[in-house]
Amino acid sequence: MKNTENIRYVIYARRSIEKSDKEEKIVSIESQIKETRELAVSQNLNVVKIFQEAKSAKEPYKREEFAKMVEMIQKGKADGILCWKMDRLARNAIDEGAIKYLLQTGTVKNVKSTDRDWYPDDNVLLASVEFGVATQYSRDLSKHIKRGLRARLESGFRPSIAPIGYRNSKYHEKGKEEILVDEERFPLVRKLFDLMLTGAYSPFELTTVANDKLGLTNRYTYNSKRVSKSNLYRILTNSFYYGMFEFPVGSGEWYQGKHKPMISKEEYDKIQALLGRGDRPRPKTHDFAFTGLIRCGECGACITAEEKFKYQQNGNVHRYVYYHGTKRIDANCTQKAIREEILEKEILDALQRIEIPKLFHEWAVETLKEMHEEEKSGRKSIINAKRTEYDAVISKLDKLLEIRMANEITPADYQRKKLELEQQKIGLSSFLNDIDQRISNWLKEVEVSLDFAEKARQEFEKGNPKKKKEIFGALGYNHILKDKKLNVSTQKSLLCIEKASNLAKTISDRLEPPKSVAEQRQIKQEYTKSSEMWRWWESNPRAIEIRRTILQR
Repeated sequence: MKNTENIRYVIYARRSIEKSDKEEKIVSIESQIKETRELAVSQNLNVVKIFQEAKSAKEPYKREEFAKMVEMIQKGKADGILCWKMDRLARNAIDEGAIKYLLQTGTVKNVKSTDRDWYPDDNVLLASVEFGVATQYSRDLSKHIKRGLRARLESGFRPSIAPIGYRNSKYHEKGKEEILVDEERFPLVRKLFDLMLTGAYSPFELTTVANDKLGLTNRYTYNSKRVSKSNLYRILTNSFYYGMFEFPVGSGEWYQGKHKPMISKEEYDKIQALLGRGDRPRPKTHDFAFTGLIRCGECGACITAEEKFKYQQNGNVHRYVYYHGTKRIDANCTQKAIREEILEKEILDALQRIEIPKLFHEWAVETLKEMHEEEKSGRKSIINAKRTEYDAVISKLDKLLEIRMANEITPADYQRKKLELEQQKIGLSSFLNDIDQRISNWLKEVEVSLDFAEKARQEFEKGNPKKKKEIFGALGYNHILKDKKLNVSTQKSLLCIEKASNLAKTISDRLEPPKSVAEQRQIKQEYTKSSEMWRWWESNPRAIEIRRTILQR
């Protein structure tokens, strides 16, 4: 594999709205993004943006996000594409030509799917063949089924025969559960759990109760429908009854089921203790705050978490959470576990570095909006000029077709020139269709980033595990943990805000805390007069994008 260290990748995920028989087997957009992000993490790829849309690729010029991706690459903001399969990128000759052209010219340095790579010096015929087999469904059947299975598992459906007390639905519709309650056996199995929880029954005694008193029978047994001791033991030790299941068994991969639980997690744990299984590993409920966002700095494996309990003689119970590598990549990894409290402190330090004063937040938004208003008139003249260019390209395409029909140009020259004009048309059309929307989206994105920088630390401190995970994820992903030190991979836009935060705090520290509107206005004026602040503004490619990228291209 060639060096991809300096390549800036965009992820592109697509799902067709028109669901043909083949498309039904294609995984969801969320699953595609999950697969490609995992690939990016595993190969340490730099992902700068994710594009996703639910649009058919059968016809060109219909996919807005695809056009935005091509535009971003043409503007030099990215030079690599990461997708699940090549057929997610294109299923028509125009879009296929656009990708191949970008690859041939070196504008795109690498197109990476989950099963192979394409580079500018590759034989273009190979990429053409790959696009051509987008409809060859049978070759990819196994991958579709496996990925579809993973998607079903993550949706909470266990793909196997339901345990006693439940039943598999004979017919299932999208969005409805596929593991149903067995109205006849569900209350009987629940009764067995209740009896076991009293501590007065052994599994052998419960087997007798199940058969002779309750009349519980197995649904799927060829020889006998009586409940055996081994059957009963499997019931009592099956985590499926409290809502979790492992698939495949022994894999260590646990999922939250969508079925109705029969017992609680606490009841299950008590039964395991009564059965002498209290020291056995229990399934994880995936409610830890920071799993899935950190990798080990030594071996590259994902960081997982586990909880431990300390029971004191006075009855007090203390819970501790430790984060450590899975060691799936290197079983000899020497990294030690780190307590959750220490990890949280390092995250808080990162959040504090980007924290901005409220007054600076207000000043930055006001300044951006003023710039936006000032540039409206200039934007109108540029739009008119671009529309003239667009009309000229359309005219050239019409004339080119007439020349080809008159056999005054070879097929190869026709296709080459047509591709050039189509690319110009795509770029101009995208510009004309959404220039105002892109500016508005950019302004909104900056406002969201500033709002996050102002409030994230305080919300993290008082948030629940779910909220903390959201905030940590918003900082970035692919964070590195090594020697009990967390290297936070902060998003580029937030890194710029971090620089502004230092400047803003320096200015605020020179003045008294504002107590009136006039004093607040004075601090904002200090921001405006600060030459360092404007140097930061001009050096920030995001902050000046409206002026230099959109209005002057």
